[in-house]
Amino acid sequence: MPASTVFVAPYALPSTLKFVSAAAMLPETVFGIIAQESRESFLARVDPRVGACVAGFVQVQDAHDPDQLEAAVRQMAGALGTGRVDSLIGILEPLQEALAIVRERLRIRGMDAAEARRFRDKAHMKDVLRANDLPCARHVLAHDRETALAFAREVMPLVAKPPAGAGAKDTFRVERIEDLESWMERVPPSPSRPLLLEEFVQGTEYSFDSVSIGGQHVFHSISEYAPTPLQVMETPWIQWTVLLPREIRTPEFASILEAGPRALDALGMVEGMTHMEWFRRHDGSIAISEVAARPPGAQFTTMISYAHDTDFYRVWAEASVFGRFQAPERKYAAGAAYLRGQSSGAPGHGAPGHGAPGGGGQRVARVTGLDEIRSRLGDLVVEADIPSPGQPKSSSYEGEGYVILRHPETDVVRRGLQFVVETLRVGLEG
Repeated sequence: MPASTVFVAPYALPSTLKFVSAAAMLPETVFGIIAQESRESFLARVDPRVGACVAGFVQVQDAHDPDQLEAAVRQMAGALGTGRVDSLIGILEPLQEALAIVRERLRIRGMDAAEARRFRDKAHMKDVLRANDLPCARHVLAHDRETALAFAREVMPLVAKPPAGAGAKDTFRVERIEDLESWMERVPPSPSRPLLLEEFVQGTEYSFDSVSIGGQHVFHSISEYAPTPLQVMETPWIQWTVLLPREIRTPEFASILEAGPRALDALGMVEGMTHMEWFRRHDGSIAISEVAARPPGAQFTTMISYAHDTDFYRVWAEASVFGRFQAPERKYAAGAAYLRGQSSGAPGHGAPGHGAPGGGGQRVARVTGLDEIRSRLGDLVVEADIPSPGQPKSSSYEGEGYVILRHPETDVVRRGLQFVVETLRVGLEG
């Protein structure tokens, strides 16, 4: 009997559709989609071969509402002709708790509500990590101004974020008590809207991306950011890179190879992929920043695929739907250079504050350096999304485009990424 799988995807975003396609085309599966846009609008952006695999489609007003989601899943069980749903999946972090609540209500296999909360509530997550003697940044969940200021006087600099934030999104650095006081005058913390404050960990930032099956850690990949995501968010014009070194079972990564799986066990990861961000401080110690119970974004899954010569979108789908996984060999180093527009008239890399996310009506005017990239890097480039003149400035920290490189030697990829960000320029006007 085929497995009945329902994918919750509020909108047909390009990054989401890669995972939708992988799940829809699994054999021995009856597949349905729950979305906030119409069937016609959603499937118009899907490959016709994938669309042919969609046996059911239910539109809801708010996919993050567990009650609406539960009603849609019940309706989908009938639409698929199976009378049941075996797998309820989705990749967006804000959806994970709602998905888990519905799984628990309808007795669908997978992460339950308590487990999802440990991943989604970043303050609760750090409490769990500390209780299990796992290294993480000092933190406090401040429900009032006095608690926030007391922590800030002890721990400075620090970062502030909402408890249910995703990565560096909505995160900002605080280096003076006066800055925190000013911010809390505008958005005062309260029991209903607490503020998560953390030690600002200084060092090199990495990710630890993993696959779990049946509650067991079965695979991991390590990536290095340059510069850190917070620096990228603070400096909208800066072009940045992510490097996946070929060799990761080295003394350099011994601490995270021990702590990473323990953290997943403590948080209760069941099946699928996770994205963990962690730091190596200047003294060599590590600190886990946060963990998301979802696949990584920003082309990470694509890079992991290139590094292993394996389609990790399909890997995620098979792990999530069937609970199966076969570990591939890491054959290459891989990496991405993210291309972000720079305002005209700005010296060097551009001017801070120019071309901020949202774009203010700015558009790509020119792209320079492509000939040099083609001449010097050649076959190292395995995928690229080059901005086109007239393209609106992106509202995402990923920028206007990217270039992905791959080679058996890590240093070759590292040098190539640096060459891309130093050579390729995206000029903005407007």
